[in-house]
Amino acid sequence: MILRERQNRIIEALRADGAASVQELALALRVSAATIRRDLEMLDRNGELVRTWGGAVVAPGETTREPSRAPHGGASGSPGDEDDEVVEAPFEAAGDYHLKRRMAVAAAALVQDGQVVILDIGTTTPLVAELLRGRDITVITTNLAVFDVLRDDEAVRLVLLGGVVRRNYRTLVGSLAEAALEQVSADVLFLSCTGVRANGHVVDNMAVEAPIKQSMIAAAERVVLLASEAKFPGTGALRLCSLTDVDTLITTTGAPDDTLAHSRNAGGEVITT
Repeated sequence: MILRERQNRIIEALRADGAASVQELALALRVSAATIRRDLEMLDRNGELVRTWGGAVVAPGETTREPSRAPHGGASGSPGDEDDEVVEAPFEAAGDYHLKRRMAVAAAALVQDGQVVILDIGTTTPLVAELLRGRDITVITTNLAVFDVLRDDEAVRLVLLGGVVRRNYRTLVGSLAEAALEQVSADVLFLSCTGVRANGHVVDNMAVEAPIKQSMIAAAERVVLLASEAKFPGTGALRLCSLTDVDTLITTTGAPDDTLAHSRNAGGEVITT
């Protein structure tokens, strides 16, 4: 069995059950546990699943279903059945455009000419990028949507960090991106998240992207969090930082005052749009 075929069957098994252990997959695919561990690590780096202790779970954004093909190779439906397909929702499909646009305007106003700016993944940062076109700045990103906005702008110095492409999320992830960020010193980071807890913890639900976000935080002198009211509390269990670590929080009018107080009490700036 070739590598990609085996990995496809691993993903099929996770889509069917939501999770699987190393031993279960090794038994079903008739390979060693060490081989499965290497496959899981590679698939986790590619964002195709999330590695867990002793196994793996389906990647965020995927849905579970009845398997069209069991790990041992038995087919349960014709290749043309539409029900056999699982399509991850495009990243651009996120709503609340009017909220994101208001935050983008406030974010762009914070940028000064000559600065080095990191734009995180997300659907708000490309809107920020649009407002930064024509500016004498440097933009560093792993967001392919940001790259598309600025790729033909001769005024902006654009740095695209390396990594593995997550096509549906239009991002670059993995150790190459993390290593590149170790060489970066930026004036400001515009950070995205999937949730802000009542205790002030800023969280994300993308295991493959959380380490890159943390590397971005370490590389920037100033951290600006973009979190609309929809992100309070939002979703996610992977802690990126706390509101007390954020220099500026840009949010919208529906965000809860009790949570915003964590930032204000630590001396952070809160901008409500």
